[in-house]
Amino acid sequence: MTKIDDCTLVLFGASGNLSRIKLIPGLFRLDSLGRLPEKIKILSVGRSDVKESAWRDDIKSMLDIKFKKNYDAKVFDRFIARNFYHANPPDDENAFKRLSERLSDASTFPQNLAFFLSVRPSDFASIVDLLAGVGLTDESKAWRRVVIEKPFGTNLETAQALQKSITKHLKETQIYRIDHYLGKSALQNILLTRFANHIFDPLWTHEHIDHIQITNNETLGVGERTKFYDATGALRDMIQSHLMQMLALTTMEIPLTLSPEHIRAEKIKVLESITPIPLDELKKHTFKAQYGRGKVNDEEVKGYLEELEDPTSVVETYAALKFYINTPRWKGVPIYVRTAKRLHASDTAIAIKFKKSPLSLPDQADNWLVISIQPKEFTRFEIQTKIPGLDTKVRTVAMDAPNRITGDESVDAYESLLLNLMQGDQSLYLHINEVEASWRLLDPVIKAWNEDKSPVFTYPAGSPDPAESKIIFDKPEQFWRQSIEIGENKL
Repeated sequence: MTKIDDCTLVLFGASGNLSRIKLIPGLFRLDSLGRLPEKIKILSVGRSDVKESAWRDDIKSMLDIKFKKNYDAKVFDRFIARNFYHANPPDDENAFKRLSERLSDASTFPQNLAFFLSVRPSDFASIVDLLAGVGLTDESKAWRRVVIEKPFGTNLETAQALQKSITKHLKETQIYRIDHYLGKSALQNILLTRFANHIFDPLWTHEHIDHIQITNNETLGVGERTKFYDATGALRDMIQSHLMQMLALTTMEIPLTLSPEHIRAEKIKVLESITPIPLDELKKHTFKAQYGRGKVNDEEVKGYLEELEDPTSVVETYAALKFYINTPRWKGVPIYVRTAKRLHASDTAIAIKFKKSPLSLPDQADNWLVISIQPKEFTRFEIQTKIPGLDTKVRTVAMDAPNRITGDESVDAYESLLLNLMQGDQSLYLHINEVEASWRLLDPVIKAWNEDKSPVFTYPAGSPDPAESKIIFDKPEQFWRQSIEIGENKL
């Protein structure tokens, strides 16, 4: 177990949903597991003037809801004693000076400081400026780290502008760009599945792999996020961050070690090796659509334009792209990335289709390796075996391996990432080069899609992938891999 320095976590946006649902309960769970440093303190910063006793009562209500009042009283007392509240009213010119003065009390607050910015993206740069203005980013006597939530910019230009602003005060080793997908155990399992099993490495090349699919589909719609979503779209919301990271983990070369520096270096290399999508062949490499009125789980639901109340929107709720990686390993292998709202099933998975055997047999199907991230953590390998009998026929046999078995520790993504933050481990956080590489690839597509005001293809809510999306496939026999059956459960 890595030793963690005593430190103070400063949570901006303490009253927001992320803090209430994920951060505070996640820290409590880490405390109950004995994973927090002995003298850690948690200072929640909010705009409202709230008494510390009232804030601690509020924390109790958060934990009661999350854990249904089923937690150890001694752990609760210890955790509550770690928590403090600091009001930072937006109209107080001395707010950050007061914050600095309070944190300077070393008898209460350990001087290693981590700031978690669970705030509006437009506030990231200004908060870092204000922290630096009162000396809270200075590492001359203790470490200082800043967590920045996604999105890191809305395109390459804004990402670079944000980077330029915060690096006036912070070194790269102080910046923790968080993508909660990287905290998921099943996603981390991709690396170990690949590199801890030598049988896979010889197969992980263009000589054996037909294509790769990176998928995130949801039955949910945009809900109350209509205005945010219409300014963002599926490409920015899911592909630029989460799915490009899944792609990088699936296709990167083996790192020299599993250190943060070596893992990030290989992810950067592979992301920077992806060939830009040719804009003159955009319709062969990309597909976008919106969900219309339909039925999900036997319930009638509105279409996207009805929810938005704007019939002119061309923003995509379904996005599919085709990439190629310009390296010897992946020469000519198409990598299909797709995400959608209001599809017939919810799943996040990596599906790898292997090339057919040179020996052709009747009813011979394909070999697939499917790594399911959610709703279940599962790995499936599909192979062909002979059907017993007098004829030479084969059928598909699935070799199923749950990544989680009874008794395994269940860790929320934010719990894992918070622990890494305190340890100073950046391997599950994004380097600026990864962020820039993703934006560099997707910016031209986003711009072209936004400029095209022609009506967007519509698919009924609750339906499978639109048949028209197959236009991006290299071969007519390629198809979207759907959820897999495990007993009576679907993955």
